[in-house]
Amino acid sequence: MLKFKKETAVGLFVLVGLVAIIYMSVKLGNVQLFTDKYYPVRANFTDISGLKINAPVHMFGVEIGFVSTITLDQEKDVARVDMMIDKNVKLTDDAIVAVKTNGLIGDKYLKIAPGGVGDPVNPGDTLFDTQPAIDLEDLISKFAFGKV
Repeated sequence: MLKFKKETAVGLFVLVGLVAIIYMSVKLGNVQLFTDKYYPVRANFTDISGLKINAPVHMFGVEIGFVSTITLDQEKDVARVDMMIDKNVKLTDDAIVAVKTNGLIGDKYLKIAPGGVGDPVNPGDTLFDTQPAIDLEDLISKFAFGKV
């Protein structure tokens, strides 16, 4: 009888531990299971140096989504960035998407400056007005060698 209680307690402890690990993996890994909170939007850039998957997407300083995938489109010679945007946020096709940096050497993120008179963006549409990442090393070298 005593052995059965110990085995049951150990089994429950292991089960609770596994549930906790799965929950934390889903939460910290930003896994979107069974949710329709976001809609996909795409943008093409000539340079996205330092931008990573799951990087935040901001508008007016508020996080409205995240970068879901980054791929190379060799036919158009661009980097294609797919974003997931909160369904409550409505974008227009004249919005400007720029790669920005948190601080001087911080992480990269996408900043969307909303348009005003464009047509609404549907899920899967592409935003065409983009600004690539600024290469800080190039700016410093141009300044140092007097090519500014």
